Amino acid sequence: MFETIASKLQAVIQRLSRRGYLTEAAVREAMREVRLALLEADVNFRVVRDFTDQVTAQAVGEQVLKSVTPGQQVVKIVYDALVGMMGPADPLVHLSPEPPTVIMLAGLQGSGKTTTAAKLARRLHEGGHHPLLVAADMKRPAAIDQLEILGRQLELPVFSRRDGTAAPRICQQAVAEARKQGLDVVILDTAGRLHIDAEMMAELDEVVRTVKPHQTYLVADAMTGQDAVESASRFHERLPLDGVILTKLDADARGGAALSIRAVTGRPIKFVGVGEKVEALEEFHPERMASRILGMGDVVSLVEKAQATMDVEEARAMEEKLRKATFTLEDFLKQIHQMRRIGPFKELLAMIPGWGPAFEQMPIDDSELTRVEAIIQSMTPGERLKPEIIEAGRRRRIALGSGTAPHEVAGLVKQFRQMRGMMKGLADGSLSRVGIGVQDVPGLMARGPVKVKQRSKRLKGKRKKRR
Repeated sequence: MFETIASKLQAVIQRLSRRGYLTEAAVREAMREVRLALLEADVNFRVVRDFTDQVTAQAVGEQVLKSVTPGQQVVKIVYDALVGMMGPADPLVHLSPEPPTVIMLAGLQGSGKTTTAAKLARRLHEGGHHPLLVAADMKRPAAIDQLEILGRQLELPVFSRRDGTAAPRICQQAVAEARKQGLDVVILDTAGRLHIDAEMMAELDEVVRTVKPHQTYLVADAMTGQDAVESASRFHERLPLDGVILTKLDADARGGAALSIRAVTGRPIKFVGVGEKVEALEEFHPERMASRILGMGDVVSLVEKAQATMDVEEARAMEEKLRKATFTLEDFLKQIHQMRRIGPFKELLAMIPGWGPAFEQMPIDDSELTRVEAIIQSMTPGERLKPEIIEAGRRRRIALGSGTAPHEVAGLVKQFRQMRGMMKGLADGSLSRVGIGVQDVPGLMARGPVKVKQRSKRLKGKRKKRR
Protein backbone atom coordinates (compact mmCIF):
# COMPACT_ATOMS: atom_id res chain seq x y z
CA MET A 1 0.00 0.00 0.00
CA PHE A 2 1.04 3.61 -0.69
CA GLU A 3 3.68 2.24 -3.08
CA THR A 4 3.32 5.09 -5.60
CA ILE A 5 3.51 7.99 -3.19
CA ALA A 6 6.06 6.31 -0.90
CA SER A 7 8.61 5.77 -3.68
CA LYS A 8 8.33 9.38 -4.91
CA LEU A 9 8.40 11.00 -1.48
CA GLN A 10 11.40 8.92 -0.43
CA ALA A 11 13.26 9.87 -3.61
CA VAL A 12 12.67 13.60 -3.03
CA ILE A 13 13.72 13.42 0.62
CA GLN A 14 16.84 11.40 -0.18
CA ARG A 15 17.97 14.06 -2.64
CA LEU A 16 17.48 16.76 0.01
CA SER A 17 19.27 14.68 2.64
CA ARG A 18 22.33 14.21 0.42
CA ARG A 19 22.88 17.97 0.24
CA GLY A 20 25.45 19.41 2.61
CA TYR A 21 23.24 22.45 3.07
CA LEU A 22 19.79 23.52 1.95
CA THR A 23 18.62 26.61 0.15
CA GLU A 24 15.10 27.99 -0.03
CA ALA A 25 15.09 27.39 -3.80
CA ALA A 26 15.98 23.69 -3.28
CA VAL A 27 13.18 23.24 -0.75
CA ARG A 28 10.59 24.90 -2.99
CA GLU A 29 11.70 22.79 -5.97
CA ALA A 30 11.37 19.63 -3.85
CA MET A 31 7.90 20.69 -2.69
CA ARG A 32 6.79 21.08 -6.30
CA GLU A 33 7.73 17.43 -6.84
CA VAL A 34 5.92 16.44 -3.66
CA ARG A 35 2.82 18.34 -4.77
CA LEU A 36 2.82 16.51 -8.11
CA ALA A 37 3.36 13.14 -6.38
CA LEU A 38 0.42 13.73 -4.04
CA LEU A 39 -1.87 14.80 -6.86
CA GLU A 40 -0.88 11.73 -8.90
CA ALA A 41 -1.72 9.62 -5.83
CA ASP A 42 -5.27 11.06 -6.02
CA VAL A 43 -4.98 13.11 -2.84
CA ASN A 44 -7.56 15.90 -2.57
CA PHE A 45 -6.12 19.08 -4.12
CA ARG A 46 -6.99 21.23 -1.07
CA VAL A 47 -5.24 18.75 1.19
CA VAL A 48 -2.19 18.81 -1.11
CA ARG A 49 -2.07 22.61 -1.03
CA ASP A 50 -2.32 22.78 2.76
CA PHE A 51 0.28 20.03 3.22
CA THR A 52 2.92 21.52 0.90
CA ASP A 53 2.36 25.04 2.26
CA GLN A 54 2.86 23.79 5.81
CA VAL A 55 6.02 21.81 4.99
CA THR A 56 7.51 24.65 2.91
CA ALA A 57 6.87 27.26 5.62
CA GLN A 58 8.69 25.17 8.22
CA ALA A 59 11.47 23.86 5.95
CA VAL A 60 12.60 27.30 4.74
CA GLY A 61 12.90 28.57 8.28
CA GLU A 62 16.28 29.85 9.42
CA GLN A 63 16.62 27.07 12.01
CA VAL A 64 16.43 24.37 9.30
CA LEU A 65 18.48 26.04 6.55
CA LYS A 66 21.36 26.79 8.94
CA SER A 67 21.18 23.42 10.67
CA VAL A 68 24.09 20.95 10.57
CA THR A 69 21.64 18.21 9.50
CA PRO A 70 18.95 20.01 7.45
CA GLY A 71 17.93 16.86 5.55
CA GLN A 72 17.01 15.04 8.76
CA GLN A 73 14.97 18.00 9.95
CA VAL A 74 13.05 18.06 6.66
CA VAL A 75 12.23 14.36 7.15
CA LYS A 76 10.85 15.18 10.61
CA ILE A 77 8.78 18.06 9.21
CA VAL A 78 7.30 15.88 6.44
CA TYR A 79 6.62 13.08 8.93
CA ASP A 80 4.79 15.43 11.32
CA ALA A 81 2.77 16.90 8.43
CA LEU A 82 1.71 13.42 7.26
CA VAL A 83 0.67 12.45 10.79
CA GLY A 84 -1.29 15.69 11.12
CA MET A 85 -3.00 15.09 7.76
CA MET A 86 -4.19 11.58 8.71
CA GLY A 87 -4.71 12.08 12.45
CA PRO A 88 -5.30 12.30 15.28
CA ALA A 89 -6.06 8.61 15.64
CA ASP A 90 -9.06 7.11 17.38
CA PRO A 91 -8.89 3.34 16.88
CA LEU A 92 -11.27 2.50 19.76
CA VAL A 93 -14.89 1.40 19.55
CA HIS A 94 -16.57 3.54 22.19
CA LEU A 95 -19.07 1.30 23.97
CA SER A 96 -22.24 2.41 25.69
CA PRO A 97 -22.34 2.11 29.51
CA GLU A 98 -25.76 0.47 29.07
CA PRO A 99 -25.52 -2.50 26.65
CA PRO A 100 -26.11 -3.32 23.94
CA THR A 101 -23.93 -0.87 22.03
CA VAL A 102 -25.44 -0.41 18.55
CA ILE A 103 -22.96 0.12 15.69
CA MET A 104 -24.35 1.01 12.26
CA LEU A 105 -22.25 0.47 9.12
CA ALA A 106 -23.15 2.61 6.12
CA GLY A 107 -21.60 2.90 2.68
CA LEU A 108 -22.00 2.39 -1.05
CA GLN A 109 -22.63 -1.00 -2.59
CA GLY A 110 -19.40 -2.92 -3.14
CA SER A 111 -17.46 -1.05 -0.46
CA GLY A 112 -17.22 -4.21 1.67
CA LYS A 113 -19.78 -3.50 4.43
CA THR A 114 -20.86 -7.12 4.98
CA THR A 115 -17.32 -8.49 5.22
CA THR A 116 -16.31 -5.54 7.41
CA ALA A 117 -19.25 -6.23 9.74
CA ALA A 118 -17.95 -9.78 10.24
CA LYS A 119 -14.36 -8.57 10.71
CA LEU A 120 -15.45 -6.02 13.31
CA ALA A 121 -17.58 -8.62 15.12
CA ARG A 122 -14.63 -11.01 15.24
CA ARG A 123 -12.37 -8.27 16.62
CA LEU A 124 -14.87 -7.35 19.34
CA HIS A 125 -15.49 -11.01 20.20
CA GLU A 126 -11.74 -11.57 20.67
CA GLY A 127 -11.78 -8.55 22.98
CA GLY A 128 -14.26 -10.31 25.28
CA HIS A 129 -17.53 -8.94 23.85
CA HIS A 130 -20.59 -10.80 22.57
CA PRO A 131 -21.70 -9.27 19.25
CA LEU A 132 -24.85 -9.86 17.24
CA LEU A 133 -24.62 -9.42 13.47
CA VAL A 134 -27.75 -7.99 11.84
CA ALA A 135 -28.56 -8.51 8.14
CA ALA A 136 -30.30 -5.19 7.43
CA ASP A 137 -29.43 -5.05 3.72
CA MET A 138 -32.71 -6.03 2.07
CA LYS A 139 -31.73 -4.70 -1.36
CA ARG A 140 -28.87 -7.02 -2.29
CA PRO A 141 -30.22 -10.59 -2.63
CA ALA A 142 -27.04 -12.35 -1.47
CA ALA A 143 -26.31 -10.02 1.47
CA ILE A 144 -28.26 -12.07 4.03
CA ASP A 145 -26.72 -15.35 2.83
CA GLN A 146 -23.22 -13.86 2.91
CA LEU A 147 -23.59 -12.58 6.48
CA GLU A 148 -25.06 -15.88 7.69
CA ILE A 149 -22.14 -17.80 6.15
CA LEU A 150 -19.63 -15.46 7.81
CA GLY A 151 -21.51 -15.77 11.11
CA ARG A 152 -21.29 -19.58 10.97
CA GLN A 153 -17.60 -19.36 10.08
CA LEU A 154 -16.95 -17.16 13.14
CA GLU A 155 -19.49 -19.04 15.32
CA LEU A 156 -21.31 -15.76 16.01
CA PRO A 157 -25.10 -15.18 16.00
CA VAL A 158 -26.76 -13.48 13.02
CA PHE A 159 -30.22 -11.87 13.14
CA SER A 160 -32.06 -11.95 9.80
CA ARG A 161 -35.59 -11.89 8.38
CA ARG A 162 -36.71 -13.05 4.93
CA ASP A 163 -40.37 -12.10 5.13
CA GLY A 164 -40.14 -8.64 3.58
CA THR A 165 -39.85 -6.76 6.89
CA ALA A 166 -38.41 -3.26 6.42
CA ALA A 167 -34.79 -2.66 7.46
CA PRO A 168 -35.58 -0.20 10.32
CA ARG A 169 -38.00 -2.70 11.86
CA ILE A 170 -35.43 -5.53 11.53
CA CYS A 171 -32.83 -3.40 13.33
CA GLN A 172 -35.31 -2.62 16.11
CA GLN A 173 -36.14 -6.30 16.58
CA ALA A 174 -32.44 -7.22 16.55
CA VAL A 175 -31.65 -4.79 19.40
CA ALA A 176 -34.51 -6.27 21.44
CA GLU A 177 -33.21 -9.79 20.74
CA ALA A 178 -29.69 -8.79 21.82
CA ARG A 179 -31.03 -7.50 25.15
CA LYS A 180 -32.99 -10.72 25.62
CA GLN A 181 -29.90 -12.90 24.96
CA GLY A 182 -27.50 -10.72 26.97
CA LEU A 183 -25.40 -9.73 23.94
CA ASP A 184 -23.53 -6.45 24.45
CA VAL A 185 -22.85 -5.28 20.85
CA VAL A 186 -25.17 -5.09 17.83
CA ILE A 187 -23.62 -4.51 14.37
CA LEU A 188 -26.05 -3.36 11.68
CA ASP A 189 -25.11 -4.23 8.07
CA THR A 190 -27.24 -1.73 6.15
CA ALA A 191 -28.05 -1.49 2.44
CA GLY A 192 -25.95 0.39 -0.09
CA ARG A 193 -26.33 1.62 -3.66
CA LEU A 194 -23.97 2.13 -6.57
CA HIS A 195 -24.31 5.84 -5.79
CA ILE A 196 -25.92 7.95 -3.08
CA ASP A 197 -29.65 8.38 -3.68
CA ALA A 198 -32.65 9.72 -1.74
CA GLU A 199 -34.18 6.28 -1.07
CA MET A 200 -31.03 4.89 0.55
CA MET A 201 -30.47 7.97 2.71
CA ALA A 202 -34.15 7.98 3.78
CA GLU A 203 -33.83 4.35 4.91
CA LEU A 204 -30.64 5.13 6.87
CA ASP A 205 -32.31 8.16 8.45
CA GLU A 206 -35.18 5.94 9.55
CA VAL A 207 -32.78 3.38 11.06
CA VAL A 208 -31.05 6.17 13.01
CA ARG A 209 -34.41 7.46 14.33
CA THR A 210 -35.63 3.96 15.19
CA VAL A 211 -32.65 2.43 17.02
CA LYS A 212 -30.46 5.49 17.74
CA PRO A 213 -27.06 3.79 17.09
CA HIS A 214 -24.28 4.72 19.49
CA GLN A 215 -21.64 4.59 16.73
CA THR A 216 -22.04 5.09 12.97
CA TYR A 217 -19.13 4.13 10.72
CA LEU A 218 -18.82 4.77 7.02
CA VAL A 219 -17.27 1.87 5.12
CA ALA A 220 -15.39 3.23 2.07
CA ASP A 221 -13.36 1.52 -0.66
CA ALA A 222 -9.81 2.97 -0.54
CA MET A 223 -9.20 2.03 -4.18
CA THR A 224 -11.83 4.51 -5.40
CA GLY A 225 -9.65 7.43 -4.23
CA GLN A 226 -11.42 10.76 -4.46
CA ASP A 227 -14.77 9.03 -5.05
CA ALA A 228 -14.44 7.59 -1.55
CA VAL A 229 -13.66 11.04 -0.16
CA GLU A 230 -16.62 12.58 -2.00
CA SER A 231 -19.06 9.91 -0.80
CA ALA A 232 -17.71 10.31 2.76
CA SER A 233 -18.42 14.05 2.60
CA ARG A 234 -21.98 13.46 1.39
CA PHE A 235 -22.69 10.76 3.98
CA HIS A 236 -21.29 13.05 6.69
CA GLU A 237 -23.73 15.77 5.65
CA ARG A 238 -26.70 13.45 6.31
CA LEU A 239 -25.50 11.07 9.05
CA PRO A 240 -23.77 11.62 12.40
CA LEU A 241 -20.61 9.74 11.38
CA ASP A 242 -18.24 8.75 14.18
CA GLY A 243 -15.51 7.40 11.95
CA VAL A 244 -14.49 5.75 8.70
CA ILE A 245 -13.38 2.19 7.94
CA LEU A 246 -11.26 2.04 4.77
CA THR A 247 -11.38 -1.30 2.96
CA LYS A 248 -8.99 -2.78 0.37
CA LEU A 249 -6.12 -0.60 1.58
CA ASP A 250 -3.68 -3.46 0.88
CA ALA A 251 -4.49 -3.17 -2.84
CA ASP A 252 -4.32 0.65 -2.94
CA ALA A 253 -0.93 1.70 -4.35
CA ARG A 254 -1.89 5.38 -4.43
CA GLY A 255 -3.27 6.10 -0.95
CA GLY A 256 -5.29 9.19 -1.93
CA ALA A 257 -8.33 8.27 0.16
CA ALA A 258 -6.34 7.49 3.33
CA LEU A 259 -4.42 10.76 3.05
CA SER A 260 -7.50 12.89 2.30
CA ILE A 261 -10.52 11.52 4.10
CA ARG A 262 -9.70 12.75 7.60
CA ALA A 263 -8.82 16.26 6.44
CA VAL A 264 -11.92 16.58 4.25
CA THR A 265 -14.55 15.06 6.57
CA GLY A 266 -13.02 15.73 9.99
CA ARG A 267 -13.87 12.12 10.91
CA PRO A 268 -11.09 9.75 12.05
CA ILE A 269 -10.14 6.59 10.18
CA LYS A 270 -10.93 3.92 12.76
CA PHE A 271 -9.86 0.72 11.00
CA VAL A 272 -8.45 -0.41 7.66
CA GLY A 273 -9.16 -3.60 5.77
CA VAL A 274 -5.93 -5.18 4.53
CA GLY A 275 -7.16 -8.43 3.00
CA GLU A 276 -10.15 -10.65 2.36
CA LYS A 277 -9.77 -12.89 5.41
CA VAL A 278 -11.90 -12.18 8.49
CA GLU A 279 -8.81 -11.37 10.58
CA ALA A 280 -7.59 -8.75 8.06
CA LEU A 281 -8.85 -5.67 9.91
CA GLU A 282 -6.29 -3.40 11.58
CA GLU A 283 -6.45 -0.32 13.75
CA PHE A 284 -5.38 2.80 11.87
CA HIS A 285 -2.38 4.59 13.35
CA PRO A 286 -1.27 7.74 11.44
CA GLU A 287 2.21 7.62 13.00
CA ARG A 288 2.85 4.09 11.79
CA MET A 289 1.43 4.83 8.34
CA ALA A 290 3.62 7.93 7.98
CA SER A 291 6.67 5.84 8.93
CA ARG A 292 5.85 3.29 6.23
CA ILE A 293 5.34 6.00 3.60
CA LEU A 294 8.75 7.53 4.39
CA GLY A 295 10.51 4.14 4.39
CA MET A 296 11.16 4.28 8.14
CA GLY A 297 9.50 0.91 8.81
CA ASP A 298 6.80 0.00 11.30
CA VAL A 299 8.29 -2.22 13.98
CA VAL A 300 5.33 -1.85 16.36
CA SER A 301 2.84 -3.25 13.83
CA LEU A 302 5.28 -6.03 12.90
CA VAL A 303 5.65 -7.06 16.55
CA GLU A 304 1.88 -6.96 17.06
CA LYS A 305 1.34 -9.16 14.01
CA ALA A 306 4.00 -11.60 15.20
CA GLN A 307 2.60 -11.73 18.74
CA ALA A 308 -0.87 -12.46 17.39
CA THR A 309 0.29 -15.44 15.30
CA MET A 310 3.43 -16.86 16.92
CA ASP A 311 3.86 -19.01 20.00
CA VAL A 312 6.42 -17.46 22.41
CA GLU A 313 7.95 -20.76 23.53
CA GLU A 314 8.23 -21.99 19.95
CA ALA A 315 9.94 -18.72 18.96
CA ARG A 316 12.47 -19.09 21.79
CA ALA A 317 13.21 -22.68 20.79
CA MET A 318 13.74 -21.55 17.19
CA GLU A 319 16.10 -18.78 18.32
CA GLU A 320 18.16 -21.32 20.26
CA LYS A 321 18.39 -23.57 17.21
CA LEU A 322 19.62 -20.63 15.12
CA ARG A 323 22.30 -19.84 17.70
CA LYS A 324 23.55 -23.41 17.77
CA ALA A 325 23.21 -23.92 13.98
CA THR A 326 20.86 -26.88 14.55
CA PHE A 327 18.17 -25.19 12.45
CA THR A 328 16.77 -27.76 9.98
CA LEU A 329 14.69 -27.61 6.81
CA GLU A 330 11.74 -28.83 8.90
CA ASP A 331 12.18 -25.75 11.11
CA PHE A 332 12.49 -23.60 7.99
CA LEU A 333 9.16 -24.98 6.74
CA LYS A 334 7.50 -24.06 10.05
CA GLN A 335 8.91 -20.54 9.75
CA ILE A 336 7.42 -20.17 6.26
CA HIS A 337 4.01 -21.22 7.58
CA GLN A 338 4.28 -18.68 10.41
CA MET A 339 5.31 -15.88 8.04
CA ARG A 340 2.34 -16.63 5.80
CA ARG A 341 0.03 -16.21 8.79
CA ILE A 342 1.54 -12.78 9.57
CA GLY A 343 1.22 -11.39 6.05
CA PRO A 344 2.86 -11.05 2.60
CA PHE A 345 6.67 -11.38 2.78
CA LYS A 346 7.46 -8.10 1.00
CA GLU A 347 5.07 -6.22 3.30
CA LEU A 348 6.82 -7.67 6.37
CA LEU A 349 10.25 -6.62 5.07
CA ALA A 350 8.94 -3.09 4.47
CA MET A 351 8.06 -2.84 8.17
CA ILE A 352 11.71 -3.25 9.21
CA PRO A 353 13.45 0.16 9.41
CA GLY A 354 15.89 0.61 6.54
CA TRP A 355 14.92 -2.66 4.83
CA GLY A 356 11.96 -1.41 2.77
CA PRO A 357 14.01 0.60 0.23
CA ALA A 358 16.59 -2.20 -0.04
CA PHE A 359 13.93 -4.71 -1.09
CA GLU A 360 11.68 -2.33 -3.05
CA GLN A 361 13.12 -3.17 -6.47
CA MET A 362 13.52 -6.88 -5.77
CA PRO A 363 10.99 -9.20 -7.45
CA ILE A 364 9.95 -10.75 -4.12
CA ASP A 365 6.93 -12.94 -4.68
CA ASP A 366 5.11 -15.16 -2.20
CA SER A 367 4.84 -17.76 -4.97
CA GLU A 368 8.58 -18.37 -4.46
CA LEU A 369 7.77 -19.43 -0.89
CA THR A 370 5.19 -21.83 -2.31
CA ARG A 371 7.88 -23.41 -4.48
CA VAL A 372 10.21 -23.73 -1.49
CA GLU A 373 7.39 -25.32 0.54
CA ALA A 374 6.72 -27.85 -2.22
CA ILE A 375 10.41 -28.83 -2.41
CA ILE A 376 10.77 -29.30 1.37
CA GLN A 377 7.48 -31.20 1.65
CA SER A 378 8.73 -33.62 -1.06
CA MET A 379 11.71 -34.54 1.13
CA THR A 380 11.79 -37.36 3.65
CA PRO A 381 12.15 -36.51 7.38
CA GLY A 382 15.77 -37.65 7.20
CA GLU A 383 16.52 -35.35 4.26
CA ARG A 384 14.97 -32.37 6.04
CA LEU A 385 17.11 -33.10 9.08
CA LYS A 386 20.35 -33.64 7.09
CA PRO A 387 20.10 -32.00 3.66
CA GLU A 388 23.76 -32.87 2.99
CA ILE A 389 22.65 -36.47 2.19
CA ILE A 390 20.67 -35.26 -0.83
CA GLU A 391 22.62 -36.45 -3.86
CA ALA A 392 21.70 -36.62 -7.58
CA GLY A 393 19.17 -39.47 -7.28
CA ARG A 394 17.38 -37.90 -4.33
CA ARG A 395 17.35 -34.51 -6.09
CA ARG A 396 15.56 -36.04 -9.09
CA ARG A 397 12.96 -37.69 -6.85
CA ILE A 398 12.33 -34.48 -4.84
CA ALA A 399 12.09 -32.41 -8.04
CA LEU A 400 9.56 -34.85 -9.51
CA GLY A 401 7.45 -34.75 -6.35
CA SER A 402 7.47 -30.94 -6.10
CA GLY A 403 7.04 -30.09 -9.77
CA THR A 404 10.43 -28.37 -9.93
CA ALA A 405 13.80 -29.00 -11.56
CA PRO A 406 16.74 -30.83 -9.87
CA HIS A 407 18.91 -27.68 -10.05
CA GLU A 408 16.23 -25.79 -8.06
CA VAL A 409 16.41 -28.44 -5.33
CA ALA A 410 20.21 -28.18 -5.32
CA GLY A 411 20.01 -24.38 -5.16
CA LEU A 412 17.68 -24.45 -2.16
CA VAL A 413 19.91 -26.89 -0.27
CA LYS A 414 23.00 -24.80 -1.05
CA GLN A 415 21.36 -21.55 0.07
CA PHE A 416 20.06 -23.19 3.23
CA ARG A 417 23.57 -24.38 4.18
CA GLN A 418 24.97 -20.90 3.55
CA MET A 419 22.19 -19.26 5.56
CA ARG A 420 22.77 -21.62 8.48
CA GLY A 421 26.49 -20.91 8.37
CA MET A 422 25.82 -17.18 8.21
CA MET A 423 23.51 -17.29 11.25
CA LYS A 424 26.11 -19.29 13.17
CA GLY A 425 28.72 -16.68 12.24
CA LEU A 426 26.51 -13.87 13.53
CA ALA A 427 25.90 -15.80 16.76
CA ASP A 428 29.56 -16.55 17.56
CA GLY A 429 30.93 -13.24 16.22
CA SER A 430 33.18 -14.74 13.52
CA LEU A 431 31.57 -12.68 10.77
CA SER A 432 31.97 -9.52 12.87
CA ARG A 433 35.72 -10.12 12.96
CA VAL A 434 35.87 -9.77 9.17
CA GLY A 435 33.69 -6.68 9.11
CA ILE A 436 30.24 -8.22 8.70
CA GLY A 437 27.62 -7.46 11.31
CA VAL A 438 23.88 -7.33 11.76
CA GLN A 439 23.75 -3.97 9.98
CA ASP A 440 25.08 -5.69 6.84
CA VAL A 441 22.37 -8.37 6.73
CA PRO A 442 19.91 -6.42 4.51
CA GLY A 443 22.56 -5.75 1.89
CA LEU A 444 23.90 -9.29 2.02
CA MET A 445 20.42 -10.75 1.62
CA ALA A 446 19.70 -8.42 -1.27
CA ARG A 447 22.87 -9.56 -3.04
CA GLY A 448 22.35 -13.21 -2.14
CA PRO A 449 24.08 -15.50 0.34
CA VAL A 450 26.76 -16.56 -2.18
CA LYS A 451 28.42 -13.13 -1.84
CA VAL A 452 29.11 -13.46 1.93
CA LYS A 453 32.28 -15.49 1.46
CA GLN A 454 33.46 -13.26 -1.38
CA ARG A 455 33.13 -10.13 0.73
CA SER A 456 34.92 -11.79 3.65
CA LYS A 457 37.94 -12.60 1.43
CA ARG A 458 37.94 -9.08 0.00
CA LEU A 459 37.99 -7.51 3.46
CA LYS A 460 40.81 -9.82 4.58
CA GLY A 461 42.82 -8.85 1.49
CA LYS A 462 42.43 -5.15 2.26
CA ARG A 463 43.64 -5.67 5.82
CA LYS A 464 46.76 -7.51 4.63
CA LYS A 465 47.60 -4.60 2.29
CA ARG A 466 47.23 -2.09 5.12
CA ARG A 467 49.60 -4.18 7.27
